[in-house]
Amino acid sequence: MAQSKTAFLLTGRPGCGKTTLIHRLAEDLGVPTGGFYTEEIRRGGRREGFALTTLDGQTVTMASVHSPSRRRVSKYGVDLEAIDGVGVPAIERATARAALVVIDEIGKMELFSNRFRQAVLSALESGKLVLGSIMLAPHP
Repeated sequence: MAQSKTAFLLTGRPGCGKTTLIHRLAEDLGVPTGGFYTEEIRRGGRREGFALTTLDGQTVTMASVHSPSRRRVSKYGVDLEAIDGVGVPAIERATARAALVVIDEIGKMELFSNRFRQAVLSALESGKLVLGSIMLAPHP
């Protein structure tokens, strides 16, 4: 079993700049990159959920206050199909084809998915450079 060359996992409070730093590092490294990042969905100044966006441009709602899902983190219903159908394949494609695998973030919502957990472990064992973020404390 191969080990990741290096895994950089950032942690910090929400809004401290983890995603911004990950974007800048990925750009500055100038190597083939794949994976995904998450961002807040805000309406009227209020956070209503979280979007998952792949580095090749797919975006889905991963969690929402309006979701009927029984899988919940705080007030957000988690869409496991979005994670398994878009997030996991993005990690798998990056692990197979890219030099840098971006996983932003590895958090409670994403960890509802067994496939997500396996994709993260596979990326870490792949010998590829992995850049990601992990939750510091309970969030949201």
